[in-house]
Amino acid sequence: MSDGGSRTVRAGRRRVEIRRPDKVLIPGGDAAREYTKGDLVDYHRAVARHMLPQLRGRPLMLDRRPDGIDGPAFMQKNTPDNYPDWITRVEVGKEGGTVTHTVCDDTATLLYLVDQASITLHRWLSRADDVDRPDRLVFDLDPSGDDFEAVREAARWLGELLDELALPSALMTTGSRGLHVVVPLDGGQDFDTVREFAREVADTLADAHPDRLTTAARKKDRGDRLYLDVGRNAYAQTAVAPWTVRALPGAPVATPLTWEQLDDPELHARRWTVENAVEQAAANPWAGLSRKGRSLAPARRRLAARRG
Repeated sequence: MSDGGSRTVRAGRRRVEIRRPDKVLIPGGDAAREYTKGDLVDYHRAVARHMLPQLRGRPLMLDRRPDGIDGPAFMQKNTPDNYPDWITRVEVGKEGGTVTHTVCDDTATLLYLVDQASITLHRWLSRADDVDRPDRLVFDLDPSGDDFEAVREAARWLGELLDELALPSALMTTGSRGLHVVVPLDGGQDFDTVREFAREVADTLADAHPDRLTTAARKKDRGDRLYLDVGRNAYAQTAVAPWTVRALPGAPVATPLTWEQLDDPELHARRWTVENAVEQAAANPWAGLSRKGRSLAPARRRLAARRG
C-alpha cells in the first residue's frame, strides 16, 4: 500500500515504510532504463530468499546513495542510532576501538536498507559469531580493460587448480568488470592463514601464465594482464554480496552462476540486471554450496607438493 510520498511493504511480521518510492536512484540513458527506489524494493523482495542466506550473520558495509548514483556515496560501516531496534547489530574490534555493523538477517531489514538508499551491500567473509575465522575465500578476477575473454580464461585456470586441490568453488559476476571465484571454508583457519593460501594459489597461476596473469598490487606493474586480487581475504575487508545491485547505469547485479554458464558466449560481468536476475536466482546456481565448506589444511599440503 502507498500513502502520498511513502509506501508500506509487508515483510514477514513487520511492515516497512518506503519513503519516496518514486525517487530515481539509478538514472536511465544510453538505452538503459531508470530505476526508482520502488523498483529496487520490488527486486529485493523477489530475490530475498536467495540473497538472505548469503547475508545472515555477517557484518555489512553499505554503499548508500541518497541522491542516486550520480550523487555522493557514503560507505557506511557503523550502524546509525536511529535504525530500528529490531535490526541485528554486531560490535567488532578495530584498531583503537570498535565498529557496530549492521547485520541483515531478514527481509524486513533488507527492505529497510533499500529505503536508506543502500544500493550495494558488501559482506564480511566471516560471521559475527566468529569474526576472526572466515568461512569464505574470494578470488577477484580483475581485467585490465573490458576484455571479458581474459576473465573467462583466468576463471577456467583457477577452477582447474582448485579442483586439483580438492576445493569446491563457485562463480559470481561482480556486476562491474570481472568475476569472483568463491571457495566455501569450514571456518577453521584465521584470516592470515586464508590470505596466505589465497596468495600462494594466485602466485602459482601467475607463474604458470606470466603473460596473461599478475598478482602485482600496483596498476602500473600489471600492464594489460589480468589481476588476481586476493586482498579481500583479510579481517574487516568485504566483498560485494551475491545478488546485490551495483551503483552503475543499467542496475547490474552481482550474480551467482554455474561453471557451465562460464561457456555462455553472452556472458559478461554485467550480464544480469535488476530486470533479469530474478530468473537466474530461481535457478539456484549455488545450491548446496554452504554445505561444502572445507578445511584448508589438506589443500595447503597439496599446493605445497605441487609448488615443490
